[in-house]
Amino acid sequence: MGIWAIVILAVLILIVVGGIASYNRFVSQRNLIKDAWANIDTELRRRYDLIPNLVSTVQGYAAHEKQVFEDVTKARAMATAATGSPAAQAAAEGPFVAALRQLLAVAENYPDLKANENFLALQAELSNTEDRLQTARRFYNGNVRDYNRRVQSFPSMIVARFGNFPLEEFFEVDESLRGDAGVPKVDFSSMGQPAGAQPAASAAPAEPPAVPPAGGGGSGAAGSAPPPPPPS
Repeated sequence: MGIWAIVILAVLILIVVGGIASYNRFVSQRNLIKDAWANIDTELRRRYDLIPNLVSTVQGYAAHEKQVFEDVTKARAMATAATGSPAAQAAAEGPFVAALRQLLAVAENYPDLKANENFLALQAELSNTEDRLQTARRFYNGNVRDYNRRVQSFPSMIVARFGNFPLEEFFEVDESLRGDAGVPKVDFSSMGQPAGAQPAASAAPAEPPAVPPAGGGGSGAAGSAPPPPPPS
């Protein structure tokens, strides 16, 4: 066997071994993404399970806020039914989070409700669930980013194409309900004036009118006496 045949054989072996290693890495990354998404789904389901009790507790103090309760219930049903891709789930999460923030904003108007032990426990559990959800989301998106980078990079893109490894979707929600930021904070310090407005400066006192100098009576001088009438 000639030297060139050995070189070609060695190159082919390296290509095959590299392709197998790249393929196996794609499999591992795809499984890691699936596991990361399962963690997100678990936290989402835990949050959905908290909503009926939260609505019932707030409803006991603010029964007239029917539209808010209907919006939360409807948005929860839509989010629960969205079991498709991460992009579809994220699209359903936006309205749900907005409705949930509205519900928590209603609770701010009722001091007795804010002191209710059941409500405080539900709010704490909701905050903890949201923290875990955000951690799971970051972990999932980080794995998707690394995987997609390999899918689009050479030479691993060749293995991705022939091994049927498409790009994965990120999980991004436009409006996020994060931990202690769950209850909207309202700042009344700027009410009544536009943002950035400065307090108006007090008007300077008007200067007294100039007194004309004695004997200087020009016709245009302010405060000068009119000339005497001509003799008849």
